[in-house]
Amino acid sequence: MEQSIRLGRFKGIPIGLHYTWLIAFGLITVSLISSYSQRYPDWSSETKLVIGLVTSLLFFLSVIGHELAHSLVALAKGIPVKSITLFVFGGVSQIAREAATAAAEFQIAIVGPVSSFLIGGVFTLLAPLTEAMSWPLAESFRWLGTINFMLAIFNLIPGFPLDGGRVLRSLIWWVKGDFEA
Repeated sequence: MEQSIRLGRFKGIPIGLHYTWLIAFGLITVSLISSYSQRYPDWSSETKLVIGLVTSLLFFLSVIGHELAHSLVALAKGIPVKSITLFVFGGVSQIAREAATAAAEFQIAIVGPVSSFLIGGVFTLLAPLTEAMSWPLAESFRWLGTINFMLAIFNLIPGFPLDGGRVLRSLIWWVKGDFEA
């Protein structure tokens, strides 16, 4: 977690923020505000700014949720987790060592995308429920639902260092009976 700001700990896992995260946060926030300006010209500047900032923060909390899912399963399998760090491209769980079995590797890898699908589902369900209370909040939830579904699908691409690459490796390991296969 070098060159990062410590945000805190969860279940003993240090969670940090690499300085490059500020770039991603800024770009996402500006992009959201710009989109809201085009689609909702009647929203006040303050509303666009607040919803843009809140949506960006909730997105990065979703990324932490994805990484925590990996980390908590690793801990349950007896594998120490060094840290979770948010950076410009998302987040990374620094798991101390490889899993001992194909099943453990599969479970650690697949739980991240599953958590992103679940988070996306929660936001998608919340969007219509909040429309009457706050249209901007409903729009935020719609975007968060969509982006979490996209994050889950992207992470299932079967190539390293994505979760899908680890899932594929675990399946090959299980079929061949050899981690190196």
